[in-house]
Amino acid sequence: MGVARILLHPAAKPALFGVCLLPLAWLLGAVLTDRAGPNPAEYLIRSTGDWALRFLCLTLAVTPLRVLSRTPALARFRRMLGLFTYLYGALHAVSYAGFDIGLVLSDVLTDIGKRPFILMGFTAFLLMTPLAATSFNRAIRTLGAARWQMLHKLVYGVAVLAVLHFFWMRAGKNDQAEVLMYAAILTLLLGWRWGRSMVKNGKNPSSAGQS
Repeated sequence: MGVARILLHPAAKPALFGVCLLPLAWLLGAVLTDRAGPNPAEYLIRSTGDWALRFLCLTLAVTPLRVLSRTPALARFRRMLGLFTYLYGALHAVSYAGFDIGLVLSDVLTDIGKRPFILMGFTAFLLMTPLAATSFNRAIRTLGAARWQMLHKLVYGVAVLAVLHFFWMRAGKNDQAEVLMYAAILTLLLGWRWGRSMVKNGKNPSSAGQS
């Protein structure tokens, strides 16, 4: 069975849905079975953030993989991966607000104002919200394709803010190897998208700054 035929199989989306839920099941299982270390709350906060970043990378990788491998069927999974990015981002935000701050809104707002990495993460989550809310066909029809595509360019800002959030969170630990890895992956993916956009618009990326 060819790759395209597998990707177009009716069971492909349910299978991906189940796979995307596995990290959440693993995290909850770790907490319930005392495998989350001495601070389960911290474990959930950090782990849900890590998975949100991983799903963001996977979502952004769909289009390059689809184009370079000439496999159009991959596009049908991008929306689901994007929604799981938002899900894990929401779980990250709720875990922080619930376990760290106790769901006290005034304390959350104070923390956002005091700590840059919280501000970056909160802003990234806010930018993801309209993307998740308009990820359905009806939203595309309502907004129109051009406006919908313009709105979804917010993903560039989300990626930058997510890396800054991670960088500032790790700043005091002198451990930036993982941050640099994600920054490199997202730079490559966003750079590819930007370059392709320039080509589609009839511009040469190398001369874009000269126009």
